[in-house]
Amino acid sequence: MQRRTLIAAAAFASALLAAHGAALAQQAWPTKPVRLVVPFAPGGTTDIIARVVAEKINGPLGQTMIVENKAGGGGSVGANEIAKATPDGYSLGVATVSTTAANPAINTKIPYNPITDFTPIINVAATPNVIAVHPSFPARDFAGFLAELKKNPGKYSFSSSGTGGIGHLQMELFKSLSNTFVTHIPYRGAGPALNDTIAGQVPMIFDNLPSALPFIKDGRLIPIVVAAPTRLAVLPNVPTFKEVGFEGVNRMAYYGIYGPKGLPKDIVDKVNAAVKKTLEDPAVKKRIEETGSLMVANTPEQFAAQIAAEYEVYKKVVAQQKLKLD
Repeated sequence: MQRRTLIAAAAFASALLAAHGAALAQQAWPTKPVRLVVPFAPGGTTDIIARVVAEKINGPLGQTMIVENKAGGGGSVGANEIAKATPDGYSLGVATVSTTAANPAINTKIPYNPITDFTPIINVAATPNVIAVHPSFPARDFAGFLAELKKNPGKYSFSSSGTGGIGHLQMELFKSLSNTFVTHIPYRGAGPALNDTIAGQVPMIFDNLPSALPFIKDGRLIPIVVAAPTRLAVLPNVPTFKEVGFEGVNRMAYYGIYGPKGLPKDIVDKVNAAVKKTLEDPAVKKRIEETGSLMVANTPEQFAAQIAAEYEVYKKVVAQQKLKLD
């Protein structure tokens, strides 16, 4: 009897130690740098937002966050890497409309499900989108822009961050609603797309405002119309899509952080809290708002609902406009 009691006590102590050890392991996360995968090339808005947060999060998080660019497939290459990652918190990714809504909605070969294969953590910021043209384009306002496209169907092309990305899909929606035709030139991220548009190799771009804004400010790109709730303080003379009669295109982008499915709740909560704390830094807030972005910093549940809603919107757009990949 005494022997059985001792064995039972030893087993209980062992289980207690194991549980305590597991708890300590969870509390200790992260014990090494955390990788943050950006699914586009350096230089675009996704990259800008990611690096602004990663540069300052080491204090609140307790470890360095290393940004890693994995471009390709309209963002699907980098997104798929996160979907297939081990859910231990050391591989996180930047979630965008392109990777979680637009691209999956139009591309049936996407190797992940945007709703079930990820763990949403936080939406960092919302960003207006803009159609901008090279200074050589024969129009400086929306009325002239639309008239030129209607007069010359097929003459012009536009660049985007990639096939199936938000810039591609929003421009295709605009083309359908405005009865215009412009050829799509996809790139491996907004950075390369901007470079060729600024160089005049492509006459226009549909891009997120933060990556295009510096070139708009110095006159190398001319803004035509923005997707935003109201006119922007940084572009007070540029109308919104709603103002010019194309409200369906008037959707902003989001830039959030997510992990693979099955990410433990304590890790989700710690990352969420660390990002929120980082966004309280005046320098971080100023840098993000200077890009024209709006701070969000919501809950994991709210971000999950946003992703699901946006995915449904773009599935309907693809079906209604009969959009297909080139």
